[in-house]
Amino acid sequence: MSTIKANDIQNASGGIPTVKSQQLIPTAWVNFNGTGTVAIRDSEGVSSITDNGTGDYTINFSTPMADTNFSALLSMGHTTAYNAGYLLVIRETSTYRTTSLIRTLCNNGHNGNTPYSSDADIASIQIMGGQ
Repeated sequence: MSTIKANDIQNASGGIPTVKSQQLIPTAWVNFNGTGTVAIRDSEGVSSITDNGTGDYTINFSTPMADTNFSALLSMGHTTAYNAGYLLVIRETSTYRTTSLIRTLCNNGHNGNTPYSSDADIASIQIMGGQ
């Protein structure tokens, strides 16, 4: 068996490499601090994060997606222990999911029909497809 070693693999026509028509890496991803002054820790394909209020973030892409049919995976956490469950959700309307951005909301439970929003100490999003 042969071993191929490379520091960088690029699709011949540019963009993300594929195997059997499947992209090998996320189209865009980011890990950011969502408390205080929002700051990107590390990213690829993300130009900036906008803080829209408590637990409400817009992730802006460096390069627009081809369409809005991309897949997004989100996670969030806190650096201290909390007793409630937390959820980072995609806000699914045409203004919150475009080819240039996706907007999320960090939610830590409900009081009746009213969600409690919470800033995320650690938030991550990975985007697959779309370019």
